[in-house]
Amino acid sequence: MGKENNRLDDVKGVDRPPREPDNLSEETIQDTEKELQVRLERTEIQAKENYDRLLRVSADFENYKKRMNRESESFKKYANESLIRELLPVVDNLERAFDSASLNQEASQSLVKGVHLTISEIQNIFKRFSVKPISSVNKPFDPAFHQAVIQEETDAVDENMVIKELQKGYLIHDRLLRPAMVVVSKSPANQNKDNE
Repeated sequence: MGKENNRLDDVKGVDRPPREPDNLSEETIQDTEKELQVRLERTEIQAKENYDRLLRVSADFENYKKRMNRESESFKKYANESLIRELLPVVDNLERAFDSASLNQEASQSLVKGVHLTISEIQNIFKRFSVKPISSVNKPFDPAFHQAVIQEETDAVDENMVIKELQKGYLIHDRLLRPAMVVVSKSPANQNKDNE
């Protein structure tokens, strides 16, 4: 049994309290107390470092969870974007058909009514998915939302105003889905010469 105790004493990395011999001198007791105090201080420092590390890891994990939630919400918010983008030309064609049929007196009223109902249904679907048209006419030209196709000289409105919308632009939530194709006003050539 004595040999087994010696083997345990030889195991490295295991802190054991010092053995207490039967006859301890005052100096030995003080040395032992100092050694224990040093060990205690080291252990307290290590415990504090571990606690600080735990706090940092916990904070990092919380930040990670928040970031993943934001990314997940963003993904959900814009997941239908490509589907909606594919539907936009269909809506454009239906609106053109409706406009054309409305102007033609000979057009069947049922065709006009049917196209109008179809457009309304699609627009309701768009609303449910937070897709909304960009209001362009009589607004200042904004390259973030408008694509200028034509510039038209006019003195009826200020320069760089949208005077006609050729194709509606759309937003999904706050993101541009498609810019509006517009006609933008510019000052007549005569007026520019007069100002110089």
